[in-house]
Amino acid sequence: MSTDQNNNTMKAMVLEHYGEAFKLKELPVPVPAKGQVLVKIMASGINPLDTKIKRGEGKHAKQLAPAILGLDLAGVVVSTGEGVNAFQPGDEVYGMAGGIGGRQGTLAEYAAVDADLLALKPASLSMQEAAALPLVFITAWEGLVDRANVKAGQRVLIHGGAGGIGHVAIQLALSFGASVFATGSSRSLQLIERLGATPIDYNSLSVKEYVGKYTDGEGFDIVFDTVGGETLDKSFEAVRNYTGHVVSALGWGSHSLAPLSFRGATYSGIFTLLPMLTGKGMKHHGEILREAARLSEKGQLKPVLDKRVLSLAEAEVGYKAIESGDVTGKLVVNI
Repeated sequence: MSTDQNNNTMKAMVLEHYGEAFKLKELPVPVPAKGQVLVKIMASGINPLDTKIKRGEGKHAKQLAPAILGLDLAGVVVSTGEGVNAFQPGDEVYGMAGGIGGRQGTLAEYAAVDADLLALKPASLSMQEAAALPLVFITAWEGLVDRANVKAGQRVLIHGGAGGIGHVAIQLALSFGASVFATGSSRSLQLIERLGATPIDYNSLSVKEYVGKYTDGEGFDIVFDTVGGETLDKSFEAVRNYTGHVVSALGWGSHSLAPLSFRGATYSGIFTLLPMLTGKGMKHHGEILREAARLSEKGQLKPVLDKRVLSLAEAEVGYKAIESGDVTGKLVVNI
């Protein structure tokens, strides 16, 4: 273990200025406050949002430099703060724990984390697999379950089915008994099919064509947009009349609601970071991760990991890979 417990320091990757490379530094190990647990981090998942924050483009995340970035972690509870009864030292946990709103991120050997944001790590997943799940699974659950109320027998379309959120959303919708369809580029269709969804090459079929082919022109019961931009506009065209529901994790642009309104359909946006920014609703994140653990133990949920094995000092390599699009599955840093 590279942490020197005698002087109570830890190694962490620090972003001193937006757009610059991380610097490996020695910092004090944090002390858990009331309601927090101290976690020895074993793995830290990298998300596209992390790279936006690093570039200075993730203003909505309210993480000012200098900072330790990283949203997702898996690790072991070392100690607990006052009032924490759900966890004890030695527990293996995972969660979307920091990296925004002034909270210390997960590119470090330790973090003090609000206990409400954590759940026990599923035994069926490695630390690396568990660290890949929190942000993407919470987003998928909030969209498909909390907003759209996915049910057995529904036809669900997921845009970006091979992406971080998309590949988890496919598995989640299937676990509810839905028929799942997912768009992707030609190189991602094989993965989408392997996950159990019907792949749709968005470059070769228009919205009208695939709605006709797979729903007899009626439209999909739920359309989950994980891409944003013009993909959200296409979602409004692909949804079923009256009962259809469009959900987007990236509905930040300006869009015409006419195609949606003419179908009498509904729309919901997701902002997964809100509980961490406001301090309200954090318990629901822990609840969702317990559902993820349940599905994992049943063999219905497993993240796809990139083959690269990165150490804490190599976090910069992972960030650059995500920015260049040179990633297959989720990238995880071993700590």
